[in-house]
Amino acid sequence: MTVTFANSGGTAVRSGTVTLGTHIIDLLGIDWSTVTSTEPVPAPVPPGSRKAGTWTVCVDDWRVPLGMHVETRVVTVDWR
Repeated sequence: MTVTFANSGGTAVRSGTVTLGTHIIDLLGIDWSTVTSTEPVPAPVPPGSRKAGTWTVCVDDWRVPLGMHVETRVVTVDWR
């Protein structure tokens, strides 16, 4: 999963965390479960710039039965 962070503020972002919400979806589109993972933001992000971060989202195979799939639908960031 790749997320691009844009700093539109006047000071550099020095740290933070990004939380990825990966949903386990069945064939009918029903959301069975959400697995969250938290990673550090690729800091620093200077003012007026963008920086991308890439993470591998892992879900145990027993959580995704045959016919189901995973989608990372929610991304939240806590800037510090």
